[in-house]
Amino acid sequence: MPGPAARAENYLAPETLVQLAPFELRAKMIVEGVMSGMHRSPYQGMAVEFAQHRQYVAGDDLKHLDWKVYGRSDKLYVKQYQQETNLDVIVMVDASASMRFGTLDVKRDWGGTDASRQHGVWTKFDHSTAIAVAAAYLCLAQQDRVGLVIFADEIRHMVARSSAGEQWRRIVTALSTHPVDARTNLAKVTDQVLGKVTNRALFVIISDFFDDLDAIRSALARFRHRRHDVVLLQPLDRQEMRFDYAHPAPFEGLEGEGRRRIDPRALREAYLDAMVAHVDGIATTARGFGFDYERLDTHESVGPALSHLLARRNAFIKRSKRS
Repeated sequence: MPGPAARAENYLAPETLVQLAPFELRAKMIVEGVMSGMHRSPYQGMAVEFAQHRQYVAGDDLKHLDWKVYGRSDKLYVKQYQQETNLDVIVMVDASASMRFGTLDVKRDWGGTDASRQHGVWTKFDHSTAIAVAAAYLCLAQQDRVGLVIFADEIRHMVARSSAGEQWRRIVTALSTHPVDARTNLAKVTDQVLGKVTNRALFVIISDFFDDLDAIRSALARFRHRRHDVVLLQPLDRQEMRFDYAHPAPFEGLEGEGRRRIDPRALREAYLDAMVAHVDGIATTARGFGFDYERLDTHESVGPALSHLLARRNAFIKRSKRS
């Protein structure tokens, strides 16, 4: 069993909770589900037996108000039926070797991951873990089912979808103890995941996306073909985007590319051009499929970036409802 380093309370900063509190993580499209929650199923009139009450909020259909409950309690409650179902959210976290990279000291009071314990720095995988546990917490608070996929060249670990009280701790434990190694193969992972998820869902993919752009495009096309909603979150270390190393030094590819001594000043312009083109290509590809994309700086906290993303998604959904 994991030790004190895996305590769930060390993986979600209070300020992140405050920053995310005004938002919901909702799907842009109609989704399927199996439990009573806050998202409406496409299967109207199929399974309509009563499931539970929940408190009325502005915008709810008045025909579902339970006046008997109002007479007893003087509070407005609506009846929920089985067609009002939860959203299934699958958080996919990249644990390939490139995610071990980092140039920032480990953050204070952070519970740690296998990557940061081994290398003594705040890695992209640590940042991804912070993102994943924040997203999972938000979705579980909405009574949605959340699952976890840790991947590299294939699915390395899965936490089955659940909305149970212990689910968040299961997700934290899996991420905090999993090794970060191997190469990336998003195309293969996508085939494996879609073979296991038969209902439409929201996928949150957290990765540095250091993979072939055509392979990424092909993977996203398969998600789109199956009519899933996808959010792509790309945590990158600040040094990866600036490459302002000043002196010749040995550089090692973390996914088997080898070790070479180079003068970074001679390569900086070409490197930055290639990096910007790759990042812009991922963003353009994602948005071309109607998916959301956000790049995150691992030297900054996750709350503001996630809040920006959620605000944008919520605004889109509100506009779609009006049209």
